[in-house]
Amino acid sequence: MMEDMKQKLLIILMVYALFQLKTSEGIEHRMVYVNGINMHVAEEGQGPVVLLIHGFPELWYTWRHQIVSLAAKGFRAVAPDLRGYGDTKPSTAVNNSTYFHIVGDLIALIDNLGVEKVFVVGHDWGAVIAWYLCLFRPDKVKALVNLSVVFQPRNPSRKPIETLRAIYGNDYYIIRFQEPGKMEAEFAQCSTANVLKKLLTYHNPGPFIIPRNTSFSSDGPYHLPSWLSEEDVNYYARKYNQTGFTGALNYYRALDLNWELTAAWTGKKVEIPVKFIVGDLDLTYNSPGTKEFIHGDGFKSYVPFLEEVVVMKGVGHFIHEERADETSAHIYNFIEKF
Repeated sequence: MMEDMKQKLLIILMVYALFQLKTSEGIEHRMVYVNGINMHVAEEGQGPVVLLIHGFPELWYTWRHQIVSLAAKGFRAVAPDLRGYGDTKPSTAVNNSTYFHIVGDLIALIDNLGVEKVFVVGHDWGAVIAWYLCLFRPDKVKALVNLSVVFQPRNPSRKPIETLRAIYGNDYYIIRFQEPGKMEAEFAQCSTANVLKKLLTYHNPGPFIIPRNTSFSSDGPYHLPSWLSEEDVNYYARKYNQTGFTGALNYYRALDLNWELTAAWTGKKVEIPVKFIVGDLDLTYNSPGTKEFIHGDGFKSYVPFLEEVVVMKGVGHFIHEERADETSAHIYNFIEKF
Protein backbone atom coordinates (compact mmCIF):
# COMPACT_ATOMS: atom_id res chain seq x y z
CA MET A 1 0.00 0.00 0.00
CA MET A 2 2.77 2.43 0.95
CA GLU A 3 4.63 1.68 -2.29
CA ASP A 4 1.48 2.43 -4.31
CA MET A 5 1.07 5.74 -2.48
CA LYS A 6 4.72 6.64 -3.15
CA GLN A 7 4.32 5.90 -6.86
CA LYS A 8 1.17 8.00 -7.06
CA LEU A 9 2.91 10.86 -5.26
CA LEU A 10 5.84 10.69 -7.66
CA ILE A 11 3.46 10.86 -10.64
CA ILE A 12 1.67 13.86 -9.14
CA LEU A 13 4.97 15.63 -8.51
CA MET A 14 6.17 14.90 -12.05
CA VAL A 15 2.98 16.32 -13.58
CA TYR A 16 3.19 19.38 -11.31
CA ALA A 17 6.80 19.92 -12.33
CA LEU A 18 5.91 19.73 -15.99
CA PHE A 19 3.19 22.31 -15.51
CA GLN A 20 5.58 24.65 -13.72
CA LEU A 21 8.74 24.03 -15.71
CA LYS A 22 10.32 26.63 -17.94
CA THR A 23 13.60 25.98 -19.68
CA SER A 24 16.38 28.52 -19.61
CA GLU A 25 15.29 29.72 -23.03
CA GLY A 26 11.70 30.31 -21.96
CA ILE A 27 10.10 27.15 -23.32
CA GLU A 28 7.08 26.26 -21.20
CA HIS A 29 5.88 22.71 -20.52
CA ARG A 30 2.43 21.46 -19.60
CA MET A 31 0.23 18.38 -19.71
CA VAL A 32 -2.94 18.43 -21.79
CA TYR A 33 -5.69 15.82 -21.73
CA VAL A 34 -6.59 15.10 -25.38
CA ASN A 35 -8.32 12.20 -27.09
CA GLY A 36 -8.20 10.06 -23.96
CA ILE A 37 -4.47 10.48 -23.27
CA ASN A 38 -2.27 12.84 -21.25
CA MET A 39 -0.08 14.67 -23.76
CA HIS A 40 3.06 16.56 -22.86
CA VAL A 41 3.44 19.83 -24.78
CA ALA A 42 6.35 22.25 -25.02
CA GLU A 43 5.57 25.75 -26.28
CA GLU A 44 6.77 29.30 -26.49
CA GLY A 45 5.59 32.55 -28.02
CA GLN A 46 2.42 34.41 -28.93
CA GLY A 47 0.75 34.61 -32.31
CA PRO A 48 -0.31 32.16 -35.02
CA VAL A 49 0.27 28.56 -33.93
CA VAL A 50 2.97 26.43 -35.55
CA LEU A 51 2.51 22.76 -34.67
CA LEU A 52 5.85 20.91 -34.74
CA ILE A 53 5.59 17.12 -35.08
CA HIS A 54 8.63 14.99 -34.22
CA GLY A 55 9.78 11.65 -35.58
CA PHE A 56 11.87 8.69 -34.35
CA PRO A 57 13.87 8.49 -32.14
CA GLU A 58 13.01 12.06 -31.31
CA LEU A 59 10.82 13.93 -28.83
CA TRP A 60 9.53 17.50 -28.60
CA TYR A 61 13.19 18.30 -27.85
CA THR A 62 14.20 17.84 -31.47
CA TRP A 63 12.44 21.16 -32.22
CA ARG A 64 14.18 23.16 -29.45
CA HIS A 65 15.93 25.46 -31.94
CA GLN A 66 12.84 26.07 -34.07
CA ILE A 67 10.65 26.75 -31.01
CA VAL A 68 12.89 29.58 -29.88
CA SER A 69 13.38 30.96 -33.40
CA LEU A 70 9.69 30.97 -34.33
CA ALA A 71 8.65 32.46 -30.98
CA ALA A 72 11.11 35.31 -31.52
CA LYS A 73 9.47 36.01 -34.89
CA GLY A 74 5.93 36.34 -33.59
CA PHE A 75 4.60 32.79 -33.69
CA ARG A 76 3.37 30.41 -31.00
CA ALA A 77 5.47 27.29 -31.46
CA VAL A 78 3.88 24.13 -30.02
CA ALA A 79 5.75 20.80 -29.94
CA PRO A 80 4.07 17.77 -28.33
CA ASP A 81 5.54 14.42 -27.45
CA LEU A 82 3.47 12.09 -29.64
CA ARG A 83 1.55 9.25 -27.98
CA GLY A 84 3.91 6.61 -26.66
CA TYR A 85 6.87 9.02 -26.63
CA GLY A 86 8.50 10.88 -23.75
CA ASP A 87 6.10 12.27 -21.18
CA THR A 88 2.94 11.58 -23.21
CA LYS A 89 1.11 8.64 -21.68
CA PRO A 90 0.09 5.94 -22.04
CA SER A 91 2.48 3.94 -24.15
CA THR A 92 0.83 2.69 -27.30
CA ALA A 93 -0.12 -0.75 -28.56
CA VAL A 94 0.12 -1.51 -32.28
CA ASN A 95 -3.64 -1.26 -32.78
CA ASN A 96 -3.78 2.24 -31.31
CA SER A 97 -0.70 3.58 -33.06
CA THR A 98 -2.48 4.24 -36.36
CA TYR A 99 -2.56 7.45 -38.35
CA PHE A 100 -6.14 7.92 -37.17
CA HIS A 101 -5.18 7.78 -33.49
CA ILE A 102 -2.22 10.12 -33.82
CA VAL A 103 -3.99 12.61 -36.09
CA GLY A 104 -6.93 12.45 -33.67
CA ASP A 105 -4.61 13.43 -30.82
CA LEU A 106 -3.32 16.40 -32.79
CA ILE A 107 -6.79 17.60 -33.81
CA ALA A 108 -7.81 17.49 -30.15
CA LEU A 109 -4.66 19.43 -29.27
CA ILE A 110 -5.44 22.08 -31.89
CA ASP A 111 -8.93 22.44 -30.43
CA ASN A 112 -7.42 22.69 -26.93
CA LEU A 113 -5.20 25.53 -28.13
CA GLY A 114 -8.34 27.48 -29.01
CA VAL A 115 -7.57 28.02 -32.71
CA GLU A 116 -9.29 26.94 -35.90
CA LYS A 117 -6.17 26.36 -38.03
CA VAL A 118 -2.45 25.94 -37.53
CA PHE A 119 0.73 25.87 -39.52
CA VAL A 120 2.26 22.39 -39.45
CA VAL A 121 5.89 21.32 -39.61
CA GLY A 122 6.83 17.62 -39.55
CA HIS A 123 9.99 15.53 -39.67
CA ASP A 124 10.48 11.79 -40.21
CA TRP A 125 7.42 10.04 -38.66
CA GLY A 126 6.15 13.52 -37.89
CA ALA A 127 6.21 14.26 -41.62
CA VAL A 128 4.18 11.11 -42.32
CA ILE A 129 1.65 12.13 -39.68
CA ALA A 130 1.58 15.65 -41.11
CA TRP A 131 0.76 14.34 -44.59
CA TYR A 132 -2.16 12.37 -43.16
CA LEU A 133 -3.30 15.26 -40.99
CA CYS A 134 -3.61 17.26 -44.22
CA LEU A 135 -5.39 14.39 -45.98
CA PHE A 136 -7.87 13.75 -43.17
CA ARG A 137 -8.47 17.30 -41.94
CA PRO A 138 -7.28 19.93 -44.43
CA ASP A 139 -9.67 22.37 -42.76
CA LYS A 140 -7.29 22.50 -39.78
CA VAL A 141 -4.08 23.37 -41.65
CA LYS A 142 -3.02 26.74 -43.09
CA ALA A 143 0.17 25.48 -44.71
CA LEU A 144 2.67 22.65 -44.29
CA VAL A 145 6.46 22.51 -44.19
CA ASN A 146 7.60 18.88 -44.26
CA LEU A 147 11.14 17.65 -43.75
CA SER A 148 12.87 14.50 -45.02
CA VAL A 149 9.91 12.21 -45.79
CA VAL A 150 8.11 12.90 -49.05
CA PHE A 151 4.43 12.11 -49.55
CA GLN A 152 4.07 8.42 -50.36
CA PRO A 153 0.96 7.49 -52.36
CA ARG A 154 -0.76 4.34 -51.20
CA ASN A 155 -0.05 1.33 -53.41
CA PRO A 156 -3.35 -0.57 -53.50
CA SER A 157 -1.75 -3.79 -54.73
CA ARG A 158 1.00 -4.35 -52.17
CA LYS A 159 1.40 -3.85 -48.41
CA PRO A 160 4.30 -1.67 -47.20
CA ILE A 161 6.22 -4.33 -45.27
CA GLU A 162 6.11 -6.76 -48.18
CA THR A 163 7.41 -4.00 -50.46
CA LEU A 164 10.23 -2.95 -48.12
CA ARG A 165 11.34 -6.54 -47.56
CA ALA A 166 11.47 -7.15 -51.30
CA ILE A 167 13.59 -4.03 -51.89
CA TYR A 168 15.95 -4.06 -48.90
CA GLY A 169 15.86 -7.56 -47.41
CA ASN A 170 15.24 -8.85 -43.90
CA ASP A 171 17.98 -6.78 -42.21
CA TYR A 172 16.49 -3.43 -43.20
CA TYR A 173 15.73 -1.50 -40.03
CA ILE A 174 11.95 -1.25 -40.56
CA ILE A 175 11.77 -5.01 -41.14
CA ARG A 176 13.91 -5.63 -38.06
CA PHE A 177 11.55 -3.44 -36.00
CA GLN A 178 8.50 -5.56 -36.84
CA GLU A 179 8.73 -8.40 -34.31
CA PRO A 180 7.31 -7.23 -30.94
CA GLY A 181 9.92 -7.20 -28.21
CA LYS A 182 12.81 -8.32 -30.41
CA MET A 183 14.40 -4.95 -31.10
CA GLU A 184 13.68 -3.78 -27.58
CA ALA A 185 15.70 -6.75 -26.30
CA GLU A 186 18.60 -5.92 -28.61
CA PHE A 187 18.55 -2.27 -27.53
CA ALA A 188 18.56 -3.40 -23.89
CA GLN A 189 21.92 -5.11 -24.42
CA CYS A 190 23.46 -1.70 -25.08
CA SER A 191 23.32 1.54 -23.17
CA THR A 192 20.35 3.67 -24.19
CA ALA A 193 22.73 6.56 -24.89
CA ASN A 194 24.72 4.45 -27.37
CA VAL A 195 21.53 3.26 -29.09
CA LEU A 196 20.49 6.87 -29.55
CA LYS A 197 23.94 7.96 -30.68
CA LYS A 198 23.92 5.31 -33.39
CA LEU A 199 20.45 6.35 -34.57
CA LEU A 200 20.97 10.11 -34.38
CA THR A 201 24.45 10.17 -35.96
CA TYR A 202 23.53 8.03 -38.98
CA HIS A 203 24.74 10.14 -41.91
CA ASN A 204 24.79 7.68 -44.78
CA PRO A 205 22.63 8.03 -47.91
CA GLY A 206 22.39 4.24 -48.12
CA PRO A 207 19.69 2.14 -46.41
CA PHE A 208 19.92 1.66 -42.65
CA ILE A 209 20.77 -2.01 -42.15
CA ILE A 210 20.82 -3.74 -38.74
CA PRO A 211 22.62 -7.09 -39.17
CA ARG A 212 21.27 -9.93 -37.10
CA ASN A 213 23.37 -11.66 -34.45
CA THR A 214 25.47 -8.58 -33.74
CA SER A 215 25.23 -6.07 -30.91
CA PHE A 216 23.23 -3.05 -32.06
CA SER A 217 25.95 -0.57 -31.12
CA SER A 218 28.95 -2.82 -31.77
CA ASP A 219 30.36 -0.38 -34.32
CA GLY A 220 30.81 2.37 -31.70
CA PRO A 221 32.15 4.49 -30.11
CA TYR A 222 30.23 7.27 -31.79
CA HIS A 223 31.73 10.70 -32.29
CA LEU A 224 29.04 13.33 -31.94
CA PRO A 225 28.72 15.98 -34.64
CA SER A 226 28.83 19.65 -33.70
CA TRP A 227 25.04 19.91 -33.74
CA LEU A 228 24.49 17.12 -31.18
CA SER A 229 25.91 17.35 -27.66
CA GLU A 230 26.25 14.82 -24.87
CA GLU A 231 23.64 16.88 -23.02
CA ASP A 232 21.22 16.42 -25.93
CA VAL A 233 21.80 12.67 -26.03
CA ASN A 234 21.41 12.42 -22.27
CA TYR A 235 18.04 14.18 -22.41
CA TYR A 236 16.75 11.67 -24.96
CA ALA A 237 18.30 8.78 -23.04
CA ARG A 238 16.63 9.77 -19.76
CA LYS A 239 13.23 9.78 -21.41
CA TYR A 240 13.74 6.47 -23.24
CA ASN A 241 15.05 4.89 -20.05
CA GLN A 242 11.72 5.82 -18.47
CA THR A 243 9.45 4.69 -21.30
CA GLY A 244 11.37 2.09 -23.26
CA PHE A 245 11.22 1.99 -27.07
CA THR A 246 8.02 -0.03 -27.59
CA GLY A 247 5.68 2.94 -27.96
CA ALA A 248 7.89 4.42 -30.68
CA LEU A 249 8.56 1.13 -32.50
CA ASN A 250 4.85 0.34 -32.64
CA TYR A 251 4.45 3.13 -35.20
CA TYR A 252 6.53 0.98 -37.57
CA ARG A 253 4.57 -2.14 -36.59
CA ALA A 254 1.32 -0.45 -37.57
CA LEU A 255 2.40 0.22 -41.17
CA ASP A 256 0.42 -2.64 -42.69
CA LEU A 257 -2.57 -1.86 -40.47
CA ASN A 258 -2.47 1.75 -41.67
CA TRP A 259 -2.37 0.50 -45.25
CA GLU A 260 -5.56 -1.47 -44.63
CA LEU A 261 -7.34 1.38 -42.85
CA THR A 262 -6.52 4.06 -45.42
CA ALA A 263 -7.87 2.23 -48.47
CA ALA A 264 -10.56 4.89 -48.92
CA TRP A 265 -7.85 7.55 -49.36
CA THR A 266 -6.11 5.78 -52.25
CA GLY A 267 -5.29 8.40 -54.87
CA LYS A 268 -6.38 11.34 -52.69
CA LYS A 269 -4.31 14.51 -53.01
CA VAL A 270 -2.85 16.78 -50.35
CA GLU A 271 -4.55 20.07 -51.13
CA ILE A 272 -2.63 22.34 -48.77
CA PRO A 273 0.19 24.81 -49.60
CA VAL A 274 3.42 22.83 -49.05
CA LYS A 275 7.15 23.41 -48.83
CA PHE A 276 9.36 20.31 -48.73
CA ILE A 277 12.95 20.30 -47.42
CA VAL A 278 15.40 17.39 -47.53
CA GLY A 279 19.14 16.81 -47.23
CA ASP A 280 20.95 15.32 -50.21
CA LEU A 281 22.55 12.73 -47.88
CA ASP A 282 19.25 11.75 -46.26
CA LEU A 283 18.60 8.03 -46.61
CA THR A 284 14.97 8.79 -47.50
CA TYR A 285 15.98 11.06 -50.39
CA ASN A 286 18.26 8.34 -51.75
CA SER A 287 15.74 5.48 -51.59
CA PRO A 288 14.87 3.95 -54.97
CA GLY A 289 12.66 6.19 -57.12
CA THR A 290 12.39 9.04 -54.59
CA LYS A 291 14.46 11.64 -56.44
CA GLU A 292 12.57 10.91 -59.65
CA PHE A 293 9.25 11.25 -57.80
CA ILE A 294 10.24 14.54 -56.15
CA HIS A 295 11.80 16.23 -59.17
CA GLY A 296 9.54 14.73 -61.81
CA ASP A 297 5.78 15.08 -62.13
CA GLY A 298 4.81 12.58 -59.42
CA PHE A 299 5.14 14.70 -56.28
CA LYS A 300 3.35 17.68 -57.78
CA SER A 301 0.53 15.49 -59.07
CA TYR A 302 -0.27 14.29 -55.53
CA VAL A 303 0.54 17.62 -53.84
CA PRO A 304 -0.85 20.15 -56.34
CA PHE A 305 -0.14 23.18 -54.13
CA LEU A 306 3.52 22.25 -53.68
CA GLU A 307 5.26 25.62 -53.85
CA GLU A 308 8.88 24.80 -53.18
CA VAL A 309 11.35 21.92 -52.86
CA VAL A 310 14.65 22.61 -51.09
CA VAL A 311 17.53 20.12 -51.20
CA MET A 312 20.26 21.05 -48.73
CA LYS A 313 23.75 19.99 -49.77
CA GLY A 314 25.84 17.81 -47.48
CA VAL A 315 23.00 17.32 -44.98
CA GLY A 316 21.68 14.05 -43.58
CA HIS A 317 18.39 12.96 -42.07
CA PHE A 318 18.17 15.13 -38.93
CA ILE A 319 18.10 18.27 -41.01
CA HIS A 320 16.43 20.58 -38.49
CA GLU A 321 19.18 19.90 -35.96
CA GLU A 322 22.14 19.66 -38.32
CA ARG A 323 21.19 22.94 -40.02
CA ALA A 324 18.98 24.44 -37.33
CA ASP A 325 19.21 28.12 -38.27
CA GLU A 326 18.83 27.48 -41.99
CA THR A 327 15.84 25.20 -41.44
CA SER A 328 14.20 27.71 -39.11
CA ALA A 329 14.65 30.43 -41.72
CA HIS A 330 13.10 28.22 -44.42
CA ILE A 331 10.09 27.51 -42.20
CA TYR A 332 9.59 31.19 -41.32
CA ASN A 333 10.04 32.43 -44.90
CA PHE A 334 7.27 30.11 -46.05
CA ILE A 335 4.65 30.48 -43.33
CA GLU A 336 4.99 34.26 -42.97
CA LYS A 337 3.39 34.60 -46.42
CA PHE A 338 0.01 33.32 -45.20
